[in-house]
Amino acid sequence: MNLLITNDDGVDAPGIDALVDALSDLAEVWVVAPEREQSAQSHAFTLHKPLRVSRRSERRIALSGTPADCAYAGIHGLVPRPDFVVSGINRGANLGSDVHYSGTVAGAREAVLQGVPSMAVSLYIRGVNHEDRHWATAGRVAREVLQKALAHGLPADRFLNVNVPNLPYESLRGIRAVPIGRRRYTSMVEVREDPRGNEYVWIGGKPLADEPSSDSDVSMARDGWATVTPMHTNPLSPELIEVVNAWL
Repeated sequence: MNLLITNDDGVDAPGIDALVDALSDLAEVWVVAPEREQSAQSHAFTLHKPLRVSRRSERRIALSGTPADCAYAGIHGLVPRPDFVVSGINRGANLGSDVHYSGTVAGAREAVLQGVPSMAVSLYIRGVNHEDRHWATAGRVAREVLQKALAHGLPADRFLNVNVPNLPYESLRGIRAVPIGRRRYTSMVEVREDPRGNEYVWIGGKPLADEPSSDSDVSMARDGWATVTPMHTNPLSPELIEVVNAWL
C-alpha cells in the first residue's frame, strides 16, 4: 500500500515526522508537502506559475505550492499513486469553522476529489506556546483511525477530520466521532504605514469563546477527547433548493 502525507505547516514541520514514524510500518510512505508554511490557504491552487520541486530524500518532496497543489501533484504522478492520503499533523486545531480556512483540511479534501480516501489530522494545542507538544499522541491516534478507515472503508465523497488534544496518549479520554461545531474569532483589520508612507494591513484575530454545544468537535476536544468528524465534499444545501426556486 502507498500512503501520501502532506500538510500546510511545511515539509520540515515536526507533524510530518510524527506521521512518518507512526505509519511507516503500515505502508510505503511518501511525503509531498509545501516548501514553506501555507497555513490558512484553504483550497487554493497555483495555476499561473510553475511549481518547483525539491527532493529532500528518496520519498520526501518539497513543492513550491499549497497543500491542495501537493495533494494533486502527489496523486497524479509526482510519487506512486497513493491508496490513502493523510494531511497533517497540523500545529494547532482545525475544529469547527476552522475547516473552511485550513490548508491541512484542504489537502485531505483535494485527495477525495481526486478519488483517493483521506483524512486530516491536527494537534489541539492550548495555553502557552512553549508547552510540550505531544506529536506522538496525534500520530498514534492517526494510526488507529487510519486502520479503522482501511478496514471499514469510506464513501467516495467523504473524508475524516481528526483533532487530538495536546496530551500524553494515556491522558486522552478516548476517540469519538462527533459533528462539527463552531469557533469564533475577533475581527481585526490593523492599518499601518510602511517607512515609505504606503498603507498596508494585517488581518485576522484571536479566538473568542467557543459556541456551546456539548457534543461538537470543539467541546469534545476541549474536554480531552480525540475527535473524528466525517466531512462531505459536497457543499450543497438541498433543503433550500425549493425555497430558492420559489424566489425565482
